[in-house]
Amino acid sequence: MSRPICAAAAAVAIALLLAGCAVPGRMAEPAGMGPTEAREAIVRLLPAGTDDRAGWAADIHAALSTLELPSTPANLCAVLAVTEQESGFRADPAVPGLGAIARKEIERRADEAGVPRLALRAALALNSPDGRSYAERIDAVKTERQLSEIFENFIGMVPLGKTFFESRNPVRTGGPMQVSIAFAEAQAKARPYPYPVRESIRREVFTRRGGLYFGAAHLLAYDAPYDQPIYRFADFNAGRLASRNAAFQNALAVASGLPLALDGDLLPRGSGAPRGETERAAGTMAGRLGLGEPAIRRDLEKGEDADFANTALYERVFAYAERLDKRALPRAVLPRIDLHSPKFTRKLTTEWFARRVDERHRRCLDRIGAPRVD
Repeated sequence: MSRPICAAAAAVAIALLLAGCAVPGRMAEPAGMGPTEAREAIVRLLPAGTDDRAGWAADIHAALSTLELPSTPANLCAVLAVTEQESGFRADPAVPGLGAIARKEIERRADEAGVPRLALRAALALNSPDGRSYAERIDAVKTERQLSEIFENFIGMVPLGKTFFESRNPVRTGGPMQVSIAFAEAQAKARPYPYPVRESIRREVFTRRGGLYFGAAHLLAYDAPYDQPIYRFADFNAGRLASRNAAFQNALAVASGLPLALDGDLLPRGSGAPRGETERAAGTMAGRLGLGEPAIRRDLEKGEDADFANTALYERVFAYAERLDKRALPRAVLPRIDLHSPKFTRKLTTEWFARRVDERHRRCLDRIGAPRVD
């Protein structure tokens, strides 16, 4: 074999050897700020008087990093804005009058279940695992974490607790971002939780690191067709893609001529629920849209997925409404939802929440020197 051929063969062999050892594909370039820069920026942006600023900065950056979200000014400020709105940077914020609120909720549920008040008082007089009666613990409760733990004990140890709580803890949100516990439990099944679970995912939500991780996931870790962050803030309150769905309901109202609640819920919740107003309005347009009712139902069932925007129902409703109205219709609308909670002392809405958080987000971007999206 000649020297040129030998050299070529050797070059090919080396190339094959290197290819066999290499990792397939190109390594992605890091996006956003580096760890040190991001943590330093968060420390600067935290409100004056925040305890353990370095700890907050570390947990916020860790949440974004483990979710594979870049530490951009927009992302950092989004997490900071929601956290400030929901808890004022307290991992387990105190709720004024929580004991009285809890008492009323227990009594309401007991009444609905037909449990006599005498039987309820007897159950609350029983000693809980810490030696105090359930009534004493409820009267002294300050935070949702404490209340959640009381309900866990009460449901697990008092048969009456299962009667009117149906084995479901009524504390549904918690932690520094007031994230849904049901969302956190589903997220932990879909993607490994990056920290050791000490007792349960529910308990992790009430920690700073867990609450920030699940809150950042709910806020940012999904594809959304929005050109302004305010719609993500509305989704955080109303449910993922609620702003997109509210825009679809708006287009459907234009197309059908029927008034619709722009709440982002395309189908009623719960199995066996009757058809909701969105499905009924779409059904009146079945002939004009060229879609049968089974096809309409099938597309509406995709309302919690990004793919809903690619369905025939979504595309045809917008096309028909825009021809009718002779203008482009928005693809995102703030959901119109009145918020209800025993904790609220005044009327609040999803739009109010989204605008408050958006104002905080804008101020944060101004402080960090980043351009805003208007």
